[in-house]
Amino acid sequence: MKIFLMEDDLMLNEIIEEYLSSKGYPVTTAYTGDEAEERLYSEVFDLLLLDVNVPGINGFELLKELRKRDIHTPAIFITSLDMVNDIEKGFESGCDDYIKKPFELKELDLRIKNIKRLFKINENEVLDEATNIILDKKNLLLRFNDNEIHIALKELDVLEYLIKHKNNPVSVEELCSNIWSYESSPSAATIRTYIKNLRKILGEGYISNIRGVGYRFNSK
Repeated sequence: MKIFLMEDDLMLNEIIEEYLSSKGYPVTTAYTGDEAEERLYSEVFDLLLLDVNVPGINGFELLKELRKRDIHTPAIFITSLDMVNDIEKGFESGCDDYIKKPFELKELDLRIKNIKRLFKINENEVLDEATNIILDKKNLLLRFNDNEIHIALKELDVLEYLIKHKNNPVSVEELCSNIWSYESSPSAATIRTYIKNLRKILGEGYISNIRGVGYRFNSK
């Protein structure tokens, strides 16, 4: 689980990074909104931890822009802004949780575990979402109907994203924004090839074309 941390307090930044690293999470840090924006448009993460009052673009505006660009990475605000209006503004910006400073590191750990549960993010990178579909990204395996099929990592990533957003239309642009960096985004034809390969394995019923939008994973 790759975590991105934006915190302009040098000491707190280091404390949080050290704590999360001790828990086994790879952590990338930034101290300003502009630095964070650049990294978040070029890399893909599993969770964002965002301070609000930082130099450059603030956390609220940064997350708003990410959401406008269909980047739906789970996000937790960590901030000293603790008025009800601030919390409301945070959730309106698109966050999934909000921690008021000061906080115990154990509280942060608990909230991260809750995000992992809600978004079905597993440490071992195995997703068991449908009754007979298991994704094992570590070993590049798709287990389906008691069969094990080796497939490419990006095909697993596409299927994982569709499953996590099951029964909801997902556009090609959203897939690209949340799986690839902007510099390496594939063409729509490449996405179609991935979908075609996945359908050969799963059958036609699991992934539907949504005309003019993209694709949808249908829960059984």
